[in-house]
Amino acid sequence: MFDDLDDGPRIAVWTVLGVVAFLLFGLLGGLALKTMGAKNRAAVTAAPVATAVAVVAEEVLVEGPLAGDLAGTLYFESGAAALPADAAAVLDAIRSAAAAAGGRTLIISGFHDASGDPARNAELAKERAKSVRAALQAAGVDAARLALRKPESTTGSGDGREARRVEVRILP
Repeated sequence: MFDDLDDGPRIAVWTVLGVVAFLLFGLLGGLALKTMGAKNRAAVTAAPVATAVAVVAEEVLVEGPLAGDLAGTLYFESGAAALPADAAAVLDAIRSAAAAAGGRTLIISGFHDASGDPARNAELAKERAKSVRAALQAAGVDAARLALRKPESTTGSGDGREARRVEVRILP
């Protein structure tokens, strides 16, 4: 008869102990997973940061107003980043101006109009500027003297050809 009376408190004690053990193991397991996750996140994010720094170091874009003497302007076809057919004469003139300027920096500026997707237009202007930079490097201009300027949108009612240009300026 006394055994029947002891079952209620015994079940309650074991239930409380079970809940406490469940909470304790859950808490310890959660802390272990959190610690492992932090280590994995640190390892995963370390590689892209190093890659991003390398990319940023390669593609530094100069900001600021247009300055310097205009060495030459190239006009591109709509939607194209390939050098135009008449580029050789302009590139030769820019190379000659660069040689006469000594060690001064050449700023390459790509332009685009405001119609269409602004991000796509800016990327196209940047690709055009990169094409000019590559052509100048191939012509013998030192890569350390060449800098890309952040693409700029043209405004006003100017000629569409003006919106698809790349200017090369020699800084003072």
